[in-house]
Amino acid sequence: MKKIVTILALIIALSACNSLREEFQPVFTANYDAPEAVAPAHLTSNITIADLCKLYKQGQPWNIDRDLIIEGKVSTTDQPGNFYKSFYIQDETAGIEIKMGKNGLYNTYKEGQTVYVRCFGLTLGMYGFKSGNYGGQGMVQVGYEDPTGSYETAYLESSYLIDSHVFGGEQGEKVVPAVITEKQLPATYDTQATNEYVGKLVTLKGLKYANEVFCLIYINSNKDKSMSPNRIFLSDQTWGVTTWAMSENKFKEYLDSGAWDSIKIGNANDYNYGTVGNPSSPGFATSKAEIRAHAAAYSVSQYFKMGNREIQLRTSGYSKFGDAEIPQAVLDGSATVDITGILTLYQGSIQVTVNSLDDIVVND
Repeated sequence: MKKIVTILALIIALSACNSLREEFQPVFTANYDAPEAVAPAHLTSNITIADLCKLYKQGQPWNIDRDLIIEGKVSTTDQPGNFYKSFYIQDETAGIEIKMGKNGLYNTYKEGQTVYVRCFGLTLGMYGFKSGNYGGQGMVQVGYEDPTGSYETAYLESSYLIDSHVFGGEQGEKVVPAVITEKQLPATYDTQATNEYVGKLVTLKGLKYANEVFCLIYINSNKDKSMSPNRIFLSDQTWGVTTWAMSENKFKEYLDSGAWDSIKIGNANDYNYGTVGNPSSPGFATSKAEIRAHAAAYSVSQYFKMGNREIQLRTSGYSKFGDAEIPQAVLDGSATVDITGILTLYQGSIQVTVNSLDDIVVND
């Protein structure tokens, strides 16, 4: 019996030695063979982006039951972080967002590349439409049916869905933005179907700072975001925000400055939960320290004027340039800016989202 135990112990010891020996083997650092190049897809589109958007009926997301194929060139990149899990394509008629549900899309869908979308089995919906006192339109999108019913479209999450519907074509030159005037801006109820610049890469020139921001802050983003005691709105003035957006650390810096202490907590018709400086919203925050404990990054809309039209420059708090300071000459109105980005509508309001900080040019 002792002999058997000894042999077993020897086998275990040898196995352990081999494991250690393998663990400390030199790591392979040479170059792997390059993967085979994927041949560009060549599909034939049978509908324009604008005509596809015309098929959307307000408040009625459509599970597309026809073999419709759109074609467009990629006009965005998520590399700087200002676009998230989606990209835009555009043709001669309009642009549209493709909701992909993955990060690092710039590695696969490059600016200027032709992309085909086989729409059969996908969902055509709108983001940002709200009736009543808000009025206005949002953006028609192509995505997947949202099983929760919270939105009209959802992301294409799985590789199977993506590979079945989205096909990368030839790489071409980057999209050249259209320089448009105030008269060419979309009206409140326009969509991609009625204004050719909606969803496209455009340049707006000579914009003047409007001394106003908008930002929706959640006291605790892990709890119900629709609850009034969990919501703080920065609006109608700048509230000391001098950056394009705010990371988590920048949020704490603004919060600690005291500039927001007088802001009431709640929704427009329900400001009954104290202020940022003295909160009284049990379950969410009863002290400023509790708001700070749940700090997060936040997107900000910085308002500009183009003639008599109002433009929201939308920047993500997770972008690489979110904490960049807006030049003082822009803030004090002595300099204007030229902005190149995707022109969109949210509840009838004009928004522009840039790819990078290079797309904002300050005019001396």
